Amino acid sequence: MKPARLSRREREILEALYASAGPAAAEEIRARLTSPPSSSAVRTMLTRLEEKGHVRHREDGPRYVYEPTTPRSAARRAALNQLVRVFFGGSRGETVTALLKQESWSDAELDALERAIDDVRMERKRS
Repeated sequence: MKPARLSRREREILEALYASAGPAAAEEIRARLTSPPSSSAVRTMLTRLEEKGHVRHREDGPRYVYEPTTPRSAARRAALNQLVRVFFGGSRGETVTALLKQESWSDAELDALERAIDDVRMERKRS
């Protein structure tokens, strides 16, 4: 089954949910949106996202709280794969190089990246 297309606002709502520390009510989500629509519009979009299978809700007293159905780690992986595919022609190396040139990294951060690369190499040798 092909995933349903999301509008810009639906994507923004999902991003707000992923950025929250846990489940969030419609008003909490609305507060995180740029140029927020009305509360009823946010609730309508949350209902649509639930129908599309992207969020679920539960009752918390008199209100509904929403959370994504896809774990953050899986959503992060999918978003990163799309970024690499769309902006870097599928090249992970070009992606990493662009990130390294984009930021000013401290020596400690570069050392941590070097250790992460070494860990990947060691893991590959073990496999």
